[in-house]
Amino acid sequence: MLEAMVTLRVAIVGSGPAGIYTAEALVKQSQDPVEVDVLERLPTPYGLVRYGVAPDHTSIKSIAGYLRRVLETPGVRFLGGVELGADLSADDLLSCYDAVVYCTGAMVDRHLGVPGEDLPGSVAATDFVNWYCGHPDVPPDTFSLDAEEVVVIGVGNVAVDVVRIMAKTADELRGTDVPEEVLDRLAASKVKRIHMVGRRGPEHAKFTLKELRELGELLNADVLTYPDEVAVADLTTLSRQVRGNVDVLRSWSERKPSDRPRRLEVRFWLRPVEILGVSRVEGVRLERTRLENGRVVGTGDFETIPADMVMRSVGYQSVALPGVPFDPATMTVPNVAGKVTDRQYVAGWLKRGPTGVIGTNKSDAAETVRTLLAEVVPGTATARLDDLLAARGLSPVTYEDWLAIEAAEAALAGSLGRGERVKLVGRDAMLNACGRLSRPGGAS
Repeated sequence: MLEAMVTLRVAIVGSGPAGIYTAEALVKQSQDPVEVDVLERLPTPYGLVRYGVAPDHTSIKSIAGYLRRVLETPGVRFLGGVELGADLSADDLLSCYDAVVYCTGAMVDRHLGVPGEDLPGSVAATDFVNWYCGHPDVPPDTFSLDAEEVVVIGVGNVAVDVVRIMAKTADELRGTDVPEEVLDRLAASKVKRIHMVGRRGPEHAKFTLKELRELGELLNADVLTYPDEVAVADLTTLSRQVRGNVDVLRSWSERKPSDRPRRLEVRFWLRPVEILGVSRVEGVRLERTRLENGRVVGTGDFETIPADMVMRSVGYQSVALPGVPFDPATMTVPNVAGKVTDRQYVAGWLKRGPTGVIGTNKSDAAETVRTLLAEVVPGTATARLDDLLAARGLSPVTYEDWLAIEAAEAALAGSLGRGERVKLVGRDAMLNACGRLSRPGGAS
């Protein structure tokens, strides 16, 4: 008689692109039967696709349709509202699965490290992004936008998203999935002038040409640059993409303000040295910079920009997970081709740092899965997660529950006359939409 094949059981912690691509790779690459549980601390899947992609970038958000098909694959299960460290430990997972893959991404912002950074009015771009994307960790009353002048430190795509959302009118965002409570606050915004500031020159900025051009097409804001700050001596050594960026930025230096309600100035060769203010932010002191042997150095020439709000957008970083090795120098989980320790693996930004685009996570996940499948023996697990959760009175949010949340958001959009969906705000609203608040363990 043929011996029955043993099922490989794998837990994935994190349901963003890295986690779901890992689930897909496991199903496709495994020669053994495989069961994959995708664990997520939030009631909703998709990570930064849901809570990081700007609401007016619907083409990028459409990747959720691909991720959805993976979660609907036989052998893959979504378990929301389950948090590593609070509900389960790493040892719990290792007792219930043959292997565990950590894919929690990079969830917090990097700091500037300058005096005054902790003043009220000094905020993280990640919090602002989470706010307008309806993340349940950031309540809708977090931002009031009563600042007339805002400085955004950073010239990457996140900074571009932030200033674009601030510069647009609420009516321009009405057809998106921005929560209604957030839309009301955007409609009441007092922002008049926005400064986006980079430490290096225009040829070093990290935004993409497509996103940059979007800024120049804003209907509600004049977008300007300073001729001396966007001058580049030799364009021939630059890539086509970078040359395109520089050409766009230089063209903005020739624009004349047309008295639009808002004004966006894109600045270069300035670094923040202090955020000014007594009880709250009143301005930013900046130092003119130059490159010396490839490094940014100060010139001793200073400038102060008055501001009521300063937003740092200088990158993301991962946070340590309880019971999982972590390198504070690289802010990643140490690994070799995705392997951390025996039966523990990592993928995505937690593995390599916050680099690449959403699609980069696919090849990254495939590498980790190849490493895992080459050495993990099916049948190692001695317990079942369902039994452990039941013993602790925990009832995860299922994929069917998530579909009910989606349906409630679509119904809300219909009732408001606003596009395809409007995000529900807060865990309770989501859990109520799928009937979980009335079930035992449903508010976990």
